[in-house]
Amino acid sequence: MTEPLLEVDDLRTYFTTEEGIVRAVDGISFSMMPGQRLGVVGESGSGKSVTALSVMGLIEPPAGQIVTGRVMFKGRNLLELDEDELQSVRGGQIAMIFQDPMTALNPVYTIGDQLMETILLHQDVNRSEAREIAIQAIEDVHIPNAKAQMLDYPHQYSGGMRQRIMIAMGLSCNPDLLIADEPTTALDVTTQAQIMDLMLELAEERGTAVMLITHDLGVVAGFCNDLQVMYAGGIVESGTIDDIYYNPQHPYTWGLLESMTRLDDEQQHRLYSIPGSPPSVIDLPRGCRFRPRCGFATEICGQVLPALRPVGNPGQMAACHHAEELNLKELKADAAPTVEPAAATDSDLTDVDLDLQEADVEGIEAQRSAMDQVEGEEGSL
Repeated sequence: MTEPLLEVDDLRTYFTTEEGIVRAVDGISFSMMPGQRLGVVGESGSGKSVTALSVMGLIEPPAGQIVTGRVMFKGRNLLELDEDELQSVRGGQIAMIFQDPMTALNPVYTIGDQLMETILLHQDVNRSEAREIAIQAIEDVHIPNAKAQMLDYPHQYSGGMRQRIMIAMGLSCNPDLLIADEPTTALDVTTQAQIMDLMLELAEERGTAVMLITHDLGVVAGFCNDLQVMYAGGIVESGTIDDIYYNPQHPYTWGLLESMTRLDDEQQHRLYSIPGSPPSVIDLPRGCRFRPRCGFATEICGQVLPALRPVGNPGQMAACHHAEELNLKELKADAAPTVEPAAATDSDLTDVDLDLQEADVEGIEAQRSAMDQVEGEEGSL
């Protein structure tokens, strides 16, 4: 039986701020097999990018710290490696494509210099050989006239071309795992499709495992084999793409899917909007973290944090107390229970909020007084 390429066990990554401890990633566990393409979705602040940075060893203390957990990669715990050992893994065995290629690429170095730097660092080649590998990497991402492109600077490229260079850089050393953190952000739809097709082609050709972090469920459906859904620092559902898309087991996953238009849905119905906002990861609600936004919540949901457990199809897992009884795959947005948002009381407001409220009242009263004075003057005329 093939051993997992990556195993993450009880990973907790916290950040210290003036407001308190930010539990960005709070006890997640998952694994990836060689060649697997795993999608990671969730709202902003759910912990997707911090998970990737934790795997790469890019969390910088003292503000950020991996509190507990293991990150096993090819049998080695990356959290126990020193910086020199991690440097040999990053780029060579695990590569990462960041959200914004313009800030990831150095504006004062040519494209060729930046590609060759990565190759020279992780491969036993001379500069001449590194140049040929870099040229081939540019050709692999379908950028024409590769030799001439080696002399160009990042600002001379469009967003799509810069992202192609980031893919070339990430795959130039043939890593076992590629982490792509929202690689199609800020690209138009046509360019998004081209970039994802390119990544799929290269991943299948080289047998590279890919962790794709994104907000776009449509991109995930066309690229990934498996999916994990994150919410407030934890994983709430995981499984194959078909299992989750056609048989969701967690109300949050169902809400994300029902907020999208689907071409394979014969019945027209109202799109769903998940009420409220994600909780602060500084002050998480007791029990299920999705409870304040969930129309299916009961008393136990406010008392016990549900564990991620097998439910639904074989291999599918969800963190919901009521997964077996909900039958979400048959539920449409029109029939979903509503959630009334909790009204804020004075005890929920900070001193700043109360000061602003008082200032607003004083400002409105001053405006009314001025208007009454003007109306009085107009009447006397």
